[in-house]
Amino acid sequence: MKVSEVLIIILVILLWAICFPLIIAGIPFAPHITFATIRALLAGTSLIALALLLGRPMPRGARTWATIGAVGLGATTLGFLGMFHAAEFVSPGIATVIANTQPLLAAVLAGIFLGERLDLGGKFGLALGFGGIVIIAAPRLFAAPAGNYAIGVAYILLAALGISVSNVLIKRIAGRVDALMAMGLQMLIGALPLAAIAWAFEEPQDIIWSTRFLFALVGLSLPGTALVYWLWFSVLERVPLNRAIAFSFLIPIFGLSMGVLFYGDTIGWTKAGGIASTLLGIVLVTRTIRVRAASAI
Repeated sequence: MKVSEVLIIILVILLWAICFPLIIAGIPFAPHITFATIRALLAGTSLIALALLLGRPMPRGARTWATIGAVGLGATTLGFLGMFHAAEFVSPGIATVIANTQPLLAAVLAGIFLGERLDLGGKFGLALGFGGIVIIAAPRLFAAPAGNYAIGVAYILLAALGISVSNVLIKRIAGRVDALMAMGLQMLIGALPLAAIAWAFEEPQDIIWSTRFLFALVGLSLPGTALVYWLWFSVLERVPLNRAIAFSFLIPIFGLSMGVLFYGDTIGWTKAGGIASTLLGIVLVTRTIRVRAASAI
């Protein structure tokens, strides 16, 4: 993997890590699904406007459109639904551990549908990476949940599964459709079910358009969503999914780093061991991918 590709992936993961604090900052000012819907609409509209300005082509073919629609339902509808709702029901530690099953799910799906095979070293790397996440989250694993625990776990698993499936689908169309157009369209398509849910179960007019909410919304929608998905799609045009997705284990590490830099948190020996395990796991995964030709969708 080229240094430039690694740097882009790390930037993507850093931007993803910043999303959760922005969600927490904005949640008090808007109903959850309404907030998620506006985020998706603003991000999707921005990407499509840029694509049209640059003269990028629209996707062609019913199969391509169906794939983009499925990406929208997985990454945007299910991903945002789970992301915005899970914090109500489970502790941050449990959420961290369950959310980071995504690279494991992606490894299985990529092996089946993309022909990306991990050898023993790669599988051991995934185990090390996930084990490091468990160690990092251990102090918060038994924190009291905020509500119905089972519902919270279901939301997180739903989001992880939706994002994992969508990543496989993105990989299948990467290089065959314009990145800006495809990612903008999937966000708008995924926003439609979210809008229907918000309209049915929330009061969208209850949004408080404060400066803090606008900052959180713009940060989430533009760098945290539009830029992230464009960069991610571009990376998957050149990098096997299993290599790229393994870097998502860095999200809680970036979260810890932000705590140290901005809130005076400290990292003890236990968390340091978890970080070391996670980093070693990522190295093992990114060096042991084997790809065979996979049949077209």
